[in-house]
Amino acid sequence: MSKKILVPMAQGFEETEFISIVDVLRRAKEIGGNLEVITASLNSDLFVKGSHGIIIKADYLLKDIVHMDFDAIALAGGYEGMNNLKESNEVLNIIQKLNSNNNNIIAAICASAIVLNAAGVLKGEFTCYPGCESGLNGTRVNQAVVVNKNIITSAGPATAILFGLELAKHLCSDEIYNKLYEIMLMPLIK
Repeated sequence: MSKKILVPMAQGFEETEFISIVDVLRRAKEIGGNLEVITASLNSDLFVKGSHGIIIKADYLLKDIVHMDFDAIALAGGYEGMNNLKESNEVLNIIQKLNSNNNNIIAAICASAIVLNAAGVLKGEFTCYPGCESGLNGTRVNQAVVVNKNIITSAGPATAILFGLELAKHLCSDEIYNKLYEIMLMPLIK
């Protein structure tokens, strides 16, 4: 049975982060990872405009799949996108439901650590875009990706591929992670 990960799309999402998450996880599926990556628009339209004016089409409207069982959620950043995610009761409820089982992955990059805080699941060490940590529970560390039990956070656009790889490792396996790491030419990045 495949694991289902939800990647919600809110108006003003950070395009690099969103695409990196979805791309890396769909590549993981292509090489044997047992994943179903589901994108869902918070809007009443499948087409969602990102923070830099790029419009991307979601697979579903969130309202149509809100009762689906997910194994994970990954939130892209972007300040406007984060605020829209934070204002969505559906997103907050999914995060809280996933957190009730510590085996479920809850992930956020950039400003979206604020959404995890709003859902009441952020504590201990995490990372986010510098300056977004003000008023949040826990301690921001200056790292690309932080894994704290079932919570995975990442700093921002430049760390998005690493974030996607970490999600693939936790949702699939070390083997899938290692294959992706090589296929995506990560050893060239130093």
